[in-house]
Amino acid sequence: MAKSKSESKKKIVFQGELGANSHIACQQAYPHYEPVPCPTFEDCFTALTRGDVDLGMIPIENSVAGRVADIHHLMPTSGLHIIGEWFLPIRNQLMAPKGATLKTVKTVESHVMALGQCRGTIRKLKLKPVVAADTAGSARAVAEACDPTRAAIASTLAAEIYGLNILKRNVEDEAHSTTRFIVLSRTRHWAKANNGKTVTTFVFRVRNVPAALYKAMGGFATNGVNMTKLESYMVGGNFFATQFYADVDGHPDDRGLGFALEELRFFSKELTILGVYPAHKYRTTFNEG
Repeated sequence: MAKSKSESKKKIVFQGELGANSHIACQQAYPHYEPVPCPTFEDCFTALTRGDVDLGMIPIENSVAGRVADIHHLMPTSGLHIIGEWFLPIRNQLMAPKGATLKTVKTVESHVMALGQCRGTIRKLKLKPVVAADTAGSARAVAEACDPTRAAIASTLAAEIYGLNILKRNVEDEAHSTTRFIVLSRTRHWAKANNGKTVTTFVFRVRNVPAALYKAMGGFATNGVNMTKLESYMVGGNFFATQFYADVDGHPDDRGLGFALEELRFFSKELTILGVYPAHKYRTTFNEG
């Protein structure tokens, strides 16, 4: 008998192919969900919006390579909600087909973020970097080509899936390389107030008045709210239309953050809260370290 939708296994979408770091994050954070690969971030958002999957695991920034392009532009207009976060230490492996060695490989292909994380090793080995759509996809392509001059940088899981030999382990330049993911849902689900450490993420555009950004940010300082991220980016291809993306510690129901957001609204022409979710334990571990 076929399973009903309520009985079927829940699904979580990620960008890339099986074996990608996003795949690993899905396995760790939601081990009982079925990971579903999609070629692009736009495809991930579409699959989630359409109801083909239940959740999305989307990388938003890396501690070495910086923020992931496109996500800040996709999120505000997607209608999706952030319900959680996940931090994944990145361990990049240099892999190639059976028979290849460090002496035979001439090129290395991977996602631009992974190549950036391993820039020093690539230079040291005198390899030519080749940008690919994603890490696991580059591993699959190298495996299919079976060319001893081609190598890939990807995860141990990708090497296992595509039958590649690891020529050099942990080739990332910085041991602390970590990627932060956000978990997306069609349904808004805010964390409960006064129930552990919470992160609030929002986007806003300030009004066109002198010192608007300075005044808007003042409320967070005077109310003792810790802002962990503030990034600006253009919207609509307009040099003079700037949107800001921010993460702050706390819950909108907290007295201090409530006052700060009220002040921000006064100086903003748009303010959208994208999510209120539990802070991942990595934040505490990292701060203690």
